[in-house]
Amino acid sequence: MRYRISLCLLAALLLAGCAGSGVKAPTLDEVFASRRSIRAYEAGKTISEAELRELFIATQNAPSWANQQPSKYYVAMGGEKRDAVLELIGGNKERVINAPVLIVSTFEKGKSGFFRGKAVDATGNLWGAYDNGLSNAYLVLKARAMGFDTLIMGMRYADELRAVFDIPEDEEVMAVIALGYRAQEPRIPTHRPLEEVVKFY
Repeated sequence: MRYRISLCLLAALLLAGCAGSGVKAPTLDEVFASRRSIRAYEAGKTISEAELRELFIATQNAPSWANQQPSKYYVAMGGEKRDAVLELIGGNKERVINAPVLIVSTFEKGKSGFFRGKAVDATGNLWGAYDNGLSNAYLVLKARAMGFDTLIMGMRYADELRAVFDIPEDEEVMAVIALGYRAQEPRIPTHRPLEEVVKFY
């Protein structure tokens, strides 16, 4: 039954992405239900710069410490840059080789969690990583709402990626995110019981 519901939600999302279809956009709950980490992408499909701009505008709405907005993105839409990134994500290369876009996510160090150049608590630059995670969450959810799919990859060679995109030393390289269209339906994972992760008082 759950699998059938997932297929219905996917169909609604795909229809919503068709220009001029007149189909209502997916609800936030539908986006949550259909977003998955996708490890196989359709070959031969592209994503336009205009679509990418819409996607990244959405990430700018993500909250951040004192509105520092520390997240940065380096977008490989094809050619040598994309090929270079594929070689720097370890075993994920074959999983995302058909994804048309690869995105390197970073954050500026010394901004979130800092006041007048000093860390406000022991968390330090972890606040920047936290804010970057929030921004990435907006990215993958907006991507799903637009009919795209994603895979966030932590297995990456940060120093080499820094060289490919000339990323400044004051930015921490966090993840590479594949963006494209799913080639197959992923399995629906099980989740821990709510009682194990939430305590009500």
